[in-house]
Amino acid sequence: MKKKLKVAIIGPGNIGTDLMFKVMRSDWLEMSAMLGVVESEGLKRARNLGFIASTEGIGYLERHPETADVVFDATMASLHKQVHAPLLEKLGKFAVDLTPAAVGVSVSPVVNPEEGLQSRNVNMITCVGQASTAALHAITQVIPVSYAEVVAQTASKSDGPATRKNIDEFTYTTQNALCRLGGAKSARVFSVINPCKPECHMRNTIMAIPEGPFDIEAVDKSVRAMVARVQAYIPGYALTLPPMVNHGIITTIITVTGAGDFLPKYAGNLDMETASGVRMAELYAQKVLGGAQL
Repeated sequence: MKKKLKVAIIGPGNIGTDLMFKVMRSDWLEMSAMLGVVESEGLKRARNLGFIASTEGIGYLERHPETADVVFDATMASLHKQVHAPLLEKLGKFAVDLTPAAVGVSVSPVVNPEEGLQSRNVNMITCVGQASTAALHAITQVIPVSYAEVVAQTASKSDGPATRKNIDEFTYTTQNALCRLGGAKSARVFSVINPCKPECHMRNTIMAIPEGPFDIEAVDKSVRAMVARVQAYIPGYALTLPPMVNHGIITTIITVTGAGDFLPKYAGNLDMETASGVRMAELYAQKVLGGAQL
């Protein structure tokens, strides 16, 4: 029985490169190939590290299916929907989608990993979705929430062209996750792309309108426990403002500092996506290799 599952990454940009470095230090995953459509710095980095680097895109995987067991898609929502997802399904690969396409099961490693592992395609929601659904889920475990609102601030330099182009899908996918995974009956999301200098770290302000009376100490305990669980794979996930109540609204703030594997530490929003994706791939590998630890 092999000890690790092979990984291919489609999309050799900054996110794909950060994924590569995270996969390289995994106990359950083995970096195999970086796939793009034009020669790029990302492909050069992968090639220099001894990995397969192809400009054939997913076509390379179609011709060499033995290259990978797990495939990360770090391209765009439209590409995943129209091309990558159907082909990866046909090839029988476990797809980890880092676009806001929402084709597969939307997952958070600390909320519904079991549901994700029953699918061949998991969608990592969005960076804001990963950061905020976990905290909101912790709140709704204590008290039902009729409405949740998230205001997410990220550094302008950490939001690339793909994120900006997919901003509608980004918002809708995040709002849906706040309801389906976070547990709110309705939700809205506001994204603030901040061009400040020095660059700001990702900050998520989560506001929830509870239904009925509740114990704020119980909410605080639940949120702190959730933060500790997320920190197991994202150490920079921090509780900046513990849950407080003002005019009947519960408010808490989560700040995310990146690990600095390839991306700058202020790009914690991107780390939320890549680290969460790697965590789901590792859980899948543990399941396949006989060591599942959910």
